Amino acid sequence: MNLQDSISCIKGVGEKKCRILNNMGVETVDDMLHLFPRKYEDRREISYIMEAPFNKDVLVKGRVAARQYRGNPYNKKTPLRILVQDGSADMEVLFFNGRYLADYFNVGCEYTFFGKITLNNGRRQMAHPEFHRLGDKDDERGIFPVYPLTEGITQANMRKIIKSILPLASQAEEWLPDKIAKESNLCSPAYALTNIHFPKDERQIKEARYRMVFEELLILQTGLFYIKKGRSNIRKGIVIAENISVENYTDRLPFELTEGQKRVWEEVQKDMASVRPMNRLIQGDVGSGKTAVAELAIYKTAKAGYQSAMMAPTELLAKQHFVSLKRDLEPLGLNVDLLCSSLKAREKQEVLERLSSGKTDIIVGTHSIIQPEVAFKALGLVITDEQHRFGVNQRSLLAEKGDTPNILVMTATPIPRTLAVILYGDLDISVIDTMPPGRKPVRTYLRNNDSRDNVYDFVHNEVKAGRQAYVVAPLIEESENIDCRSAEEIYKELSQRFPDVSVGLVHGAMKQNEKDSVMESFASGETDILVSTVVIEVGIDVSNATVMVIENCERFGLAQLHQLRGRVGRGKAQSYCILLCGHESEIANKRNKIMCKSSDGFAIAEEDLKLRGPGEIFGTRQHGLPELNISDLIRHVDILEDVKKVAADIIDKDPLICLPEHDQLRRKVKRMFGEKIELKL
Repeated sequence: MNLQDSISCIKGVGEKKCRILNNMGVETVDDMLHLFPRKYEDRREISYIMEAPFNKDVLVKGRVAARQYRGNPYNKKTPLRILVQDGSADMEVLFFNGRYLADYFNVGCEYTFFGKITLNNGRRQMAHPEFHRLGDKDDERGIFPVYPLTEGITQANMRKIIKSILPLASQAEEWLPDKIAKESNLCSPAYALTNIHFPKDERQIKEARYRMVFEELLILQTGLFYIKKGRSNIRKGIVIAENISVENYTDRLPFELTEGQKRVWEEVQKDMASVRPMNRLIQGDVGSGKTAVAELAIYKTAKAGYQSAMMAPTELLAKQHFVSLKRDLEPLGLNVDLLCSSLKAREKQEVLERLSSGKTDIIVGTHSIIQPEVAFKALGLVITDEQHRFGVNQRSLLAEKGDTPNILVMTATPIPRTLAVILYGDLDISVIDTMPPGRKPVRTYLRNNDSRDNVYDFVHNEVKAGRQAYVVAPLIEESENIDCRSAEEIYKELSQRFPDVSVGLVHGAMKQNEKDSVMESFASGETDILVSTVVIEVGIDVSNATVMVIENCERFGLAQLHQLRGRVGRGKAQSYCILLCGHESEIANKRNKIMCKSSDGFAIAEEDLKLRGPGEIFGTRQHGLPELNISDLIRHVDILEDVKKVAADIIDKDPLICLPEHDQLRRKVKRMFGEKIELKL
């Protein structure tokens, strides 16, 4: 047997287990060896029951002093209780539905038990531990791997399979250049694969995991650097000369650009003037002025004779961009069109004809503008707004409608730099870190259910004073399984409670035209209070809205709470965000304190990352980011920094990853990225 053989060749892996492992992404013996433990259990030392810490996994040895059922001994669901003694103390071992184990435990015999000891009514108790009769062949000491599982396969199965193929780890050859392996102090792949599964001590675990994390992050980072630099070295972009003046645009602005906007605009201008196509992400909090920078780029592109396309995630947001672009750029002689699914067939055809003939300078739309029938005469600039709502492929599809156009990506979702360099590793990153002068920070308060009446009286007073308010709920309708207030429930309650104001309801299950109608009614001021789910997180800009109430705030992440808060505070009046907490928890309390204390989106995003990790904040698939097997972008940030230097050196020396010494790296990059981001290696 060798590493490339199918797992069906492994003794004990029959058709059923083979199918289960295949569904876990395990096809070959090598894949099986690369299915790493998610943690380890230390069963090297036996603890005395009296000295064992509570609520931590421990291994204890004891003699069965008694066993009993409470209830009907013939009922399979009757719990089995075993009294265990080791001379230092007694402990009750409990098995629910444990009748099938009764014959295994003999009074007077010794057993080992591995699990957590808790204190229950003054008695030490261990529920559902792993157990073995003392001296049995399976009663082993050591560090035990704990693997990710799926239904149909157990830890015992996994350990047995891995143990049987562990000798084949010696076939794993060093694929990194000697210089990198030595300078980075990496153990060999064979050593790493052997000791990551069944290590003898903590040192072996650290050495093995460091090697595997390093190589996985190196493959990822090399692939991203290849996309960013390797392609641009061989493809010339559209050059927009720096001396093309934008004074006609800036002279019309009713405000002066902030220092942050000026700095980012300089970075954008330099990109546009380079033969290397621009690939830039602009991050900036809600209201920081990203749109003004985008309009500068559009205006300059049009003056150079090229068209621009702006893609937004929702039709409402696309329409809002369309209105502002028409207002700001049509007086300067530019033609702006909108392309979205709600257009009638004849209107859509007219837009497509104007676009392909070059009469349209700027097209704004949703996913509609990446459809095959959409053609440009001379596409020079591609802008995507709220990029985290799109996949990398969608951005690529739009860019491919031109001859290597410049790409500008905007997001108001604050992304910590540690994560941004990975999620947007193919982009240069700019941050607008200043806000327009005179903007008042949103005052944020935390309240519990007892204060709900007072909160809604405050909302009513704001509305009667001529303002508007949002109320956001985590659910659309009531659920038996989740104890939360729903949008429909709140809508009915507020409609009855305040018959003198107009209350609207919008949620994700509504048809798009219904959602747009409700949101446009709120945007126009016809609706006073908008009850919603998170569909209003992006895509609505109402400067008259001054109150954001978030029900069951404990069910939202920090970044999401900050995004929702950003819907208010967009006008001159003082605005408020009220967090209504339904169920307190340690993590909810931490989030709420951060929200009340800080209005800095990037600081909040960093805290969110620490609390939740990247996987919960962003779905890696929708970004086109390959899934990571062992690396953690937060815990391994130090390794990532080292890896970035190594990957940068590789790409500087070998932009196309084609030198013989990088042959294996090239294959691994190609395998990791696959077709997700059209890596043409």
